Amino acid sequence: MRRMPALALAVALILQGCKPAADGQAAGGSGIAGPPPDVSTVTAEAATVPRTLDLPGRLASTRVAEVRAQVAGIIQERAFEEGSLVRKGDVLFRIDPAVYRAEVDAKSAALDRAEATRVQALRQSERTETLLERQAASTAQHDITTAALRQAEADVASAKAQLARARIDLDYATVRAPIAGRIGRAMVTEGALVGQGEATKLALIQQVDPIFADFNASAADAGRLAGLGPGQGETKVRLVLPDGSLHPDAGRLLFTDVSVDPGTGQVSLRASFPNPKVALLPGTYVRVRVAQGELPGAVIVPAQAIQRSSAGVAQVYVVGEDRTAALRPVRAGALTDSGWIVEEGLRAGDTVVVEGFQRLQPGMAVNPMPWQTARTAAATKP
Repeated sequence: MRRMPALALAVALILQGCKPAADGQAAGGSGIAGPPPDVSTVTAEAATVPRTLDLPGRLASTRVAEVRAQVAGIIQERAFEEGSLVRKGDVLFRIDPAVYRAEVDAKSAALDRAEATRVQALRQSERTETLLERQAASTAQHDITTAALRQAEADVASAKAQLARARIDLDYATVRAPIAGRIGRAMVTEGALVGQGEATKLALIQQVDPIFADFNASAADAGRLAGLGPGQGETKVRLVLPDGSLHPDAGRLLFTDVSVDPGTGQVSLRASFPNPKVALLPGTYVRVRVAQGELPGAVIVPAQAIQRSSAGVAQVYVVGEDRTAALRPVRAGALTDSGWIVEEGLRAGDTVVVEGFQRLQPGMAVNPMPWQTARTAAATKP
């Protein structure tokens, strides 16, 4: 009979120990039973998209001309506005022409003197020839007058050449634009002595319409691009600017180099793009997008749906039929206007999370909602 109180006490202690555990389970169950988070999703669709290849490159001028002084002298005037567009033949600088104008006058006088000597030698030769016919002059005298005439004619030719050279130097005193294009800053100012012993650099003109884009591709890619040269009207080359936008005008592929760089294994290529508004400047880093036909059945997802892991692996959250989120690695291809092309990891019809994946964990239940772009959201507002 004395054992009954002890047994009752043990049963009470066991029940008391089980009560907190039950309360804890109830509390834990209430935490799990919270509402699943809302996420914006889209259905991955298969579409036919252009097959493109993006390659890094830099812009380069079509033609570059260094404006240099071809004669020595003092700069009297700068006749252009720095940074403006100039036409071929426009006056850029004027060098003091006084010395060269005086040289032209001296050479012109020397030519007149040579002409007078030639006329006198011609008449003397004609008189000697007449006297020779009358046997009043010897053959030796005739030969002397003939040689004098030829020497006078040679002096006239030399004087004409020296006059032409003097006129060229006088013309060089007015420095003109050798090509049309955009001119940079002036490298000399009025009053500077130029051309003294060397051809002083005065300014730089760059022709930027059209403009070149020089880029490199691997030997394998260059082999596929080899047939996309001039004459292929269907080939489209687009320019992706540093801010990600596309240059409005399509370009054309000019050439592919015939040799591979042994150090990098790459081939140099060049494309040409219209630049009527001079919005593209030489030296700018760009990406050149070369079309390579079409890719049928490509799976496309919005650009913001793809995230990168710490190891650099592309991945997306996919919502299954049980409304749970699963993290799936994918292989992303080119970026199009509609989004990223997913080459591996997704099938058409998969539900992909676009917004709200920052707070998700694999296996978490979610409430999928149709994703609305900024344009769609604006259209649905009352």
